[in-house]
Amino acid sequence: MPSVPHDILVRLFRDRPQLAVEILHDLMEVNLPATPLVRVESNSFNTRPSDDIEADLVVVLGPPQAPAHAIIVEIQKDKSKDPRQLARYAAAVWLLLGCDVTVLVICPDRRAAAHYAQPIDSGLTGYRLHAHVVGPDDIPPITDPHEAAAHLELAAMSVMLHGRDRKVIEALTTAVAETHGRDASKYYEYAYDMSGPEIRSLMEEIMKSADWPVYSPFAREHFGHGLAVGEAKGEAKGEARSLLLVLAARGFTVPDDTRARITACTDLDQLERWLTRAATAQTLEDLFNEPG
Repeated sequence: MPSVPHDILVRLFRDRPQLAVEILHDLMEVNLPATPLVRVESNSFNTRPSDDIEADLVVVLGPPQAPAHAIIVEIQKDKSKDPRQLARYAAAVWLLLGCDVTVLVICPDRRAAAHYAQPIDSGLTGYRLHAHVVGPDDIPPITDPHEAAAHLELAAMSVMLHGRDRKVIEALTTAVAETHGRDASKYYEYAYDMSGPEIRSLMEEIMKSADWPVYSPFAREHFGHGLAVGEAKGEAKGEARSLLLVLAARGFTVPDDTRARITACTDLDQLERWLTRAATAQTLEDLFNEPG
């Protein structure tokens, strides 16, 4: 039965099939047709009653009526699949679509990557498949937040493979926090679910010690305390800003030490009391004097 990391890796490619093209073209220097048309194809190759022949994902380049190239994406965390099955997949897609086929195998485990990187004898004379295998050494540790933001899927995989390096997790955290659209927070969740206990623990430590501004249901469930602290600080800054604006609108000149006292306050109730008094205060001292 497929594991959680397996299903999430498949989802990364299904959510954005262009990722398969980018990995083959940019990381592995595979020559592929230049086309903006990239789609997910049916991954079931059964044409008659038989054993199931079903790949993890099939990505097709080119228009439906004239496919230019097909990429079969397989996620393999161990050596349990017979490599000849990959050759069957490629042959089935070639028969169904009538175009060239590349097999891309994503292997989080080095031994599995080495296993599937070997040429595959299909058993059919003249048909020998060489899959393109991406192992732990082929996904670089992404420590630059700008690079992580540009390649969120690879950054999530980088955490899974290289997350023992704190900078890799911090790069993804920063990228997710600063990326708008594309439901960016899900990539942090994907990275967490794909990673082992040691990396998860480090992710939790970073989350709890930082004001992480991404508030997904997952993050609230796993890191609620850290998020609550971050939200409270954000609200306090907003209240302090409002208080200073009211004082300025009423013509008060606020000394630096008073401004520092206001902006340093993180007690929301206190800030709200000051804000209420600011509407009627005759002097700055009235703002801070508690009623007797």
